This record gives sequence, C-alpha cells and structure tokens, in this order.
Amino acid sequence: MSFPRVAFFADSFLEVNGVAHTCRTLTGLARQHQTPFFMVHGGPESETEISGSVTRCQLKRGRTSFAVDRDFRYDLLFYRHRAEVERALRAFAPDVVHITGPGDAGTLGLVLARALGVPLCASWHTNLHEYAGRRLEKGMPFLPGSLRHGLGRAAQGGSMQALGYFYAQADTVMAPNQELLDLLAEHGAGPGFPMRRGVDTDLFTPARRHRTEPGTTIGFVGRLTVEKNIYFLKHIAASLAAEGITDTRFLIVGDGAERARLEQELPNAHFPGVLRGEALAEAYANMDIFVFPSHTDTFGNVVLEALASGVPAVVTASGGPKFIVRSGETGFIADTDAAFTRCVLELAQNRHLARRMGLAGRRQALETTWDAVWAEMQAAWSATSQRKNRIPA
Repeated sequence: MSFPRVAFFADSFLEVNGVAHTCRTLTGLARQHQTPFFMVHGGPESETEISGSVTRCQLKRGRTSFAVDRDFRYDLLFYRHRAEVERALRAFAPDVVHITGPGDAGTLGLVLARALGVPLCASWHTNLHEYAGRRLEKGMPFLPGSLRHGLGRAAQGGSMQALGYFYAQADTVMAPNQELLDLLAEHGAGPGFPMRRGVDTDLFTPARRHRTEPGTTIGFVGRLTVEKNIYFLKHIAASLAAEGITDTRFLIVGDGAERARLEQELPNAHFPGVLRGEALAEAYANMDIFVFPSHTDTFGNVVLEALASGVPAVVTASGGPKFIVRSGETGFIADTDAAFTRCVLELAQNRHLARRMGLAGRRQALETTWDAVWAEMQAAWSATSQRKNRIPA
C-alpha cells in the first residue's frame, strides 16, 4: 500500500508539552513504518538529520524570537528560512503538507504549501483563544473583576475569529475531538478528521509503583501556568484539611511561570520539576489520585498516561480530558468546582473505589495504541492529498 509523502511543520518539537510529544511520536512512527516524512521545526541551531525514511530539518530561532512560555519561543523573522526550506521541499516532493497551528513553523508551512500547490492539512492542538483571554485577565489584576472578565471574553472572541480564518486556509483540518472539529467547521474550516493520541503502556504501568508509605498521594503533571487552573490545587488541599483528611500529599510534576508562587501556596507539596521517561512513569505509578483541573486542554495526554499507570483521574467537564475519562468507571468528570472537590474527597476516603477505577483505567489505556492513531493519520493524509494537484514540476 502506498502512503502519502508528508511534510510536517511542527511549531513545538523539542519542548516539554503535549504537542511536542505528539510530534516526536509521529516522527518515530513514520520511521518505524518507513513512511517518507519531512519534519520541519524550530530550535537553537539549524541542522538537518536523515534517519531512515525521515528527514528532520531544525531551523534556528534567532534574536528576533520571544518567549511564549518558559521553554517555547516564537521567531518573528522565521520566514527568513523560506528559500532553503522551499528548495528542500521541492526535492522531497510531498503529497501533503501538515501544519500544527499558527506558530512560526506552521505559518511558514502554510505559505509554502500554497505557493507550491501542495494540499494542506492543519491540526488544532491548543485552545489559543482561551489562553489569550485567561492571560489577559491575569495581567490586569488592578481592574475591577467585571471589566477584567469582559476584556478577557473580548480577547477570547477576537482570537477565535483570527484562528478560524487561519484554519479555513487549509484543505482539511484535524482535532482531538468532535467538539473542536465542530468549532472549526463553524468558522469555515474544511473537512475534519480526528487526531487522537496513544500511550506507551510498557512505559506507563502500575508495575512501576514502589511506594510503601501510608496515606494518599494526589498528583498533577503539566505546565505550571495560569491556563491550567493550577491554583485550584490549593482549594483541593484546603477542602481535604477541612474534612479532617490529613494523610494526603501532593506530587506536582512540571514547570512553568507559576511554579514559584504555587510552591509558596502549597508548602507541603513535592515539586520535582520536569520528569521524563522512567522517572515520570514512576511518579505516575506512585500516585493514588490524578487531578487535572484545566478547562482549556484540547486532549490531555497526561490523563491517559495516568490511567495507563493504574491511577484514577478527576477532570473538568470542559476541554478534551472529558473525552478520555469514563466517569464513574476510570475516574470522574466534574462539571463544577464543588463537584470536582467532592470527587477527590470520595476517592481519598474510599481506597477500594480508587483501586477499582485504577484497574479499569489500565484496561482502557491498553486499548489506546499509537498504531491505531497512525492508521487514522494515514487516512486523513490520504484524503487531504486527493484534494489538489501535487507540487508543480
């Protein structure tokens, strides 16, 4: 069977976040399945690496780049790489160009796809419009609450209009769930396809649990930023204490702009920073409850990793994680802050329930493979490649 030749422009690849993890995994799958794959992303230096069927082109982000997050930058003059990338793209002759959003690499990919007549697929990974509203509100604490919230909503609406226009330029779009595909369709985007995630159940497994001390460990993994709603962890801690549940500890894995303040507000929590590989897998396995209070995540890879580790998860009814957790079976989906806290309390007080949900979560994760995701990606790319003519000679 012939698979499309894919040029993949990733806005995030080296960083520690779900988008980068997904892009690195897809690159590995392309190599494993011997699919011609041309990966373009930003980095500290320019370099090209060829490994099997994969060509990885890293382009330097220079002095004109600025920090969007602690380990993620946007280069205002990334377009300066156009000529060299265009030459390489012509030589590669892709059947489809895939971009991961309106970042510096994604925008370059859009321009080149349109200039060369290559069908374009654009995937949605981050609810940037919600990030814009929340960060604007956080940056104006001196304003009255109603005015601050109003400006935040205006920023969110304006950002969504701009994002809708960007994604409408693509021939097809992909997103982690139907809710987001419907949102893109409302803004004029073309045919939509699912872009789910898999999990490495050999790495993330209950077998890595080695904790022997008593009590309940409540865990969180992710970027420590305001849009992750991380300060709700303090509210959970206060609610547990108010109920007389004192044998709990928080394990908060990750880094971000809000880490220092959160460390002050949760002085008894353990903050190991960013963990990878087996160290991360052991951290998950030694949790008893995983909490993810974010309202803005499009998928929530960390939730799936927790389930694979045999840990029940409590998530909000907003965003993508609600499509992962089977409420009442592998964890809980809470539609209010009060409900979220009640769910955590129930799991902390009922060890049997937590263990039963953890086992169910592990079974669910075993059904979620990257090979299945890769098959969906191939189907979407094949459909995209048929929408226009290939690159001109």
